[in-house]
Amino acid sequence: VCASQGHLPFILGGEGSLDRLLPSVCPGVSPRKRTTSQCKSEPPLLRTSKRTIYTAGRPPWYNEHGTQSKEAFVIGLCGGSASGKTTAARKIIEALDVPWVVLLSMDSFYKVLTPEQQVAAASNDYNFDHPDAFDFGLLAHILQKLKLGKSVKIPVYDFTTHGRQKEWKIVYGASVIIFEGIMAFADKELLQLLDMKVFVDTDSDIRLVRRLRRDITERGRDIEGVIKQYNKFVKPAFEQYIEPTMRLADIVVPRGGYNTVAIDLIVQHVHSQLEEVRVSPFYSIPILHQTKAALATAHQAQPLPQTLSVLESTPQVRGMHTIIRNKETSRDEFIFYSKRLMRLLIERALSYLPSQSHVVQTPQGEDYEGRTFHGKRITGVSILRAGETMEPALRAVCKDVRIGKILIQTNQDTGEPELHYLRLPKDIGEDHVILMDCTVSTGAAAMMAVRVLLDHDVQEEKILLVSLLMAEMGVHSVAYAFPQVKIITTAVDKKVNDLFHIIPGIGNFGDRYFGTDAPPDWSDDEMDEPSY
Repeated sequence: VCASQGHLPFILGGEGSLDRLLPSVCPGVSPRKRTTSQCKSEPPLLRTSKRTIYTAGRPPWYNEHGTQSKEAFVIGLCGGSASGKTTAARKIIEALDVPWVVLLSMDSFYKVLTPEQQVAAASNDYNFDHPDAFDFGLLAHILQKLKLGKSVKIPVYDFTTHGRQKEWKIVYGASVIIFEGIMAFADKELLQLLDMKVFVDTDSDIRLVRRLRRDITERGRDIEGVIKQYNKFVKPAFEQYIEPTMRLADIVVPRGGYNTVAIDLIVQHVHSQLEEVRVSPFYSIPILHQTKAALATAHQAQPLPQTLSVLESTPQVRGMHTIIRNKETSRDEFIFYSKRLMRLLIERALSYLPSQSHVVQTPQGEDYEGRTFHGKRITGVSILRAGETMEPALRAVCKDVRIGKILIQTNQDTGEPELHYLRLPKDIGEDHVILMDCTVSTGAAAMMAVRVLLDHDVQEEKILLVSLLMAEMGVHSVAYAFPQVKIITTAVDKKVNDLFHIIPGIGNFGDRYFGTDAPPDWSDDEMDEPSY
């Protein structure tokens, strides 16, 4: 294991002398030919001997201000072609034993080719190993968003057509991001985003053997063509663009993923960095209960926020609450009167959507000045599972409304809330979103769901949180973290007990509605409900 200056971590100087990219290719160096192949597609999960590691999705946990407490830790892996970067990445992931990881490959960030470049690429005369071939601007932008825990869309490059596919992949931030590519250290802005820089140094003969095996078995090429390409294009590109960046590495790993000593050293350092996250009261174990305790004291003696709207407690509304709060109420009556309240709640929520004046002509030939929705679309998003019961009420009053779903659960081993399922309509960032959750106790699940929507570029002022019943603590928590989110409910109860149940409350809404049995440690927040 070779560490820069003999210890880890130590980032060598010299970055200030770099331009955005390393110097252009010298005259006389021929462009490397490349066989056509599909862009690497990272699997959504990695199965190891001990566990399954998710490489899509993340635990979107934020503090009481609605902001992420700690940025993701980014490991940059650089090295020549066939040096074993991907193998090293998988070994690091397995040894880290971290459940949420993002794998990002430079192969996704080749530039869109001009018509002239398309012709050159078709005849294998376009140099895909030159720094100018990569869209470093887009890459740095996406890596920055991932580091901040936001969702991003990743282009999918197809070497068969030498262009980007129409559909891009949606990727979410994680605890750890591993970014690998032959030019991973070639851009100054990218270097500033990397928390650890690892150079995978593999003997050129071994890399040639790997290329021979790959190109002959997977790409149907002959041995003479592979050797010719290596000597004429691959080797010069490595010597000119890749090998010089070794000096920027914090650690150099000979033999790639098979160097267990180096992998262990990297893992120890990453673990030490991740442990710093755990000292925060919003990440300590048991995280959920400490966070709820902090939220419980934050609102005391504070007036209800102006962003809150509560249905007028008319005899009809109070009568329906009397029925659904009664523990003796049958399931059929509970469902019937809950649906009535949901309809009233959704109608109230719609009144807060932006509108504009609109004149129509009546059948009598007279003008009528009315109002019409002033926005692109309305989308409903339910927090599973109980929030899903509010979807029919929304569909009944909003024709052709789009529906999304979010499932958030707490990891019973770590206490960390985790995003387990997410299905949001395309281009939701342009919509006004009605976020539906039947009960809100601490507000933890609702806060997390709002943060997920913000990560998908939904504007905070375009989010309306609707709930049949909320506790004051949940109202204050959401309003404090997201002051522009409008909160609409039919009633607000003042207290939560030591188990964070709303008092007097309504019981476990999901279990009463679906006819299932509540677990002993159920919570009014959907985050604690089992997956269905």
